[in-house]
Amino acid sequence: MPPVEDNEGNWRVKVLIVGGVLGALLGVGSAYLMVRTAEEAGRKSPEIGTGDAIRIVIALIGLVRGIAALGDGKK
Repeated sequence: MPPVEDNEGNWRVKVLIVGGVLGALLGVGSAYLMVRTAEEAGRKSPEIGTGDAIRIVIALIGLVRGIAALGDGKK
């Protein structure tokens, strides 16, 4: 008899791996775009002001809340 796989914990590992890979790809892609934009503007390093940082953090919080709501199962 072949061993029975435990699918209960298997999906959790898959979700964590896919989420980690997607997060890493998005982070590297965003950093690349920021560096490229700074280079095209003739600057040696990207400049991020406090206001820009706050807007990015608020947008990321909204994004994470939206992704977390996908797991609720409510429609």
